Amino acid sequence: MTKKRWVTFDLDGTLMQNPFGAWVFPEIAEAVSGMLGRHYDVISEMVAEHETRMGLGRYVEAYDWDDILRERFRELGLSDPFEIEGLVRKHSVYPKVRLLEGGIQEALTDLRDRGYSLAAVTNGFYKFQAPVMEALGILDLFEEVVTPERAGAGKPDPAILRHLDGRIVAHVGDRLDHDVQLANRSRIAGLLIDRDLPEELKAISPDRRVQDPRGIRLLFNKGKREDKKASWNVLPNELLPAAMIHSVHEIQGIVDAM
Repeated sequence: MTKKRWVTFDLDGTLMQNPFGAWVFPEIAEAVSGMLGRHYDVISEMVAEHETRMGLGRYVEAYDWDDILRERFRELGLSDPFEIEGLVRKHSVYPKVRLLEGGIQEALTDLRDRGYSLAAVTNGFYKFQAPVMEALGILDLFEEVVTPERAGAGKPDPAILRHLDGRIVAHVGDRLDHDVQLANRSRIAGLLIDRDLPEELKAISPDRRVQDPRGIRLLFNKGKREDKKASWNVLPNELLPAAMIHSVHEIQGIVDAM
């Protein structure tokens, strides 16, 4: 039996824009303020709790937004917190959600046609991601949707990939700390996608971009933005991608050469 060859993808910031920041969180904030009868910034508290859980390596719990909201309700003396999934479904309509570049569906389909199995590997819970993916027409393009509550682990823990049988050729994502670190810790090729790459970097091959001084500087600055407490002065190897791409349309040529 032929082993599967996987190409795995992050979702938010890589393939799609979800409605959380612009629509779901503001509606939660408005609802909580209404219940309290005064303005209350519950979202800052939710994000702080998320970051605390991430810092403790509690990657699954860090993305359990329902649990985080319930905790805030208890501390505020409020009862009957609502389920966030309903808000996600409500706001999973264009242009609140969108694909991040043209031709994403075609690029994914082309990879499948060339024999690759596709998996979405995301830190968002399935109930929060599937409605967005379905609305954007990409849910059925993935053989697997790997999420923390299903896998029992979250990025960058390699355990999130343990149920994918076969060979993972590459993981594509937009974050060094989550996606590239996951790939390097899993000993697979990490492809960092940055649609704002300067033209001078676009002019050279994806693997050479990470060796070019301009690319190294870009990666260094990105790493510092992602981890404002970072004390390193040279980008750690675990955060160094195998290649930098500016479009999903560059993926096929890279994975075919692996």
